[in-house]
Amino acid sequence: MSYTEQQIAELVQPTRVHRKVYTDPEIFDLEMERIWAKTWIYIGHESQVPDKGNYFTLNYGRMPVVMVRDNDDQVHVLHNRCGHKGVKLVDMPCGKIPAFRCCYHGWRYRLDGKLLGVPHMSGYEGTGFDKDDPQYSMQKLRSESLRGFVFATMNPDAPDLRTWMGGAADVMDNLCDRAPEGEVEAAGGVLRYEHECNWKMFIENLNDTMHPMIVHRSVVDSALDYIKTLPEDSPRRDEAEIIPPFGASYEVFEETGITGFRYGHHYDGGKTSIHADYTIDPDYKAAMLAAYGEKRMWEILSFNTHNTLYYPSLTIKSAVQNIRVVRPVAYNKTVIETWSFRLKGAPDSMLKRTLLYSRLINSNGSMVGPDDLTAYFRAQEGLESPASDWIEMHRNFGHDEQHADRVVGKGTSDLDVRTQYGAWREFMTGEAA
Repeated sequence: MSYTEQQIAELVQPTRVHRKVYTDPEIFDLEMERIWAKTWIYIGHESQVPDKGNYFTLNYGRMPVVMVRDNDDQVHVLHNRCGHKGVKLVDMPCGKIPAFRCCYHGWRYRLDGKLLGVPHMSGYEGTGFDKDDPQYSMQKLRSESLRGFVFATMNPDAPDLRTWMGGAADVMDNLCDRAPEGEVEAAGGVLRYEHECNWKMFIENLNDTMHPMIVHRSVVDSALDYIKTLPEDSPRRDEAEIIPPFGASYEVFEETGITGFRYGHHYDGGKTSIHADYTIDPDYKAAMLAAYGEKRMWEILSFNTHNTLYYPSLTIKSAVQNIRVVRPVAYNKTVIETWSFRLKGAPDSMLKRTLLYSRLINSNGSMVGPDDLTAYFRAQEGLESPASDWIEMHRNFGHDEQHADRVVGKGTSDLDVRTQYGAWREFMTGEAA
């Protein structure tokens, strides 16, 4: 079927969402056009292209793009296609080149995307072809960077990046402020994990605090049993700070709170989170104290969020210094990428902890991520059944507190999902400004 705007609007109601948003390929196609092409999408970090000529490739929705640093040290996001026949110019994940060159007919482009040269130009004499016409260059996406994190959009009317983030920008600032030098850099490679489910199932789970004590119970119990066998001075006890909090009680999660913002962003925690009780490395504390002074250091370290979503494509953990990136493939297939970050000026032990966390929680061979994926996969299969068309999101409805720039609720509220689907409805019906 071809949906009218009214039909799309009716798929999302204040306390429920229709199953078609997960199971209909046509809805997925519309999401790619109306959400992923209209809002800010995370591309990568500037540290992934540290030198002139460095590039990094990815898909922006379904479109191949390339992030590159040019000879003037500027970072651009370009459509990864030749202005001649449309051939994809760069096929490697990353690398370093002096210029772009098409593998088909040899058209060459500067690092900022401008067409540099066309072989055998004499064949174009008197034809009206103009090599300097911008249509033949690699086309730029509008891009902006916040603290080194690069986003792009195809929407010329989208607000600037920090305005779009709203209060959720505080978490990205906190991630970078946790570095004694005030900057982070990508480190340790990437973990890619294919999920056989709709992309929204992953982001809906980020602040769902009603599932950990159910889904992760067995791994938490096993971890606790294993930890009992370890000597007090065992280096493996580091894992004791990472896995057991996933089995926290409803009451503990209730106290963390959830905060939602315009455009679908939200986070759980703030004053406290399941990361709040991590031991502070003494060398790291000394570096932070020297960089910021005691008062500012504690202001930074006491702001503890768990997962923060920048809807729809990026979730970050500021206290752990890793991010996960959402790459939709089809209505029932999504790739999730986990990237880890080094705190500049911090001891190596901090990056080691970040990598340990990513391995234990986010990898496809981890002890926590597969628990979640099993639930997503079963939901994707179950929603094919017409037994009921609706998925409810009533929890704490009508009890969340509306503030000037945000909405705040208890940690077990469905506020996060309602925030996402409020934005989904606006984007899909053209109401988002």
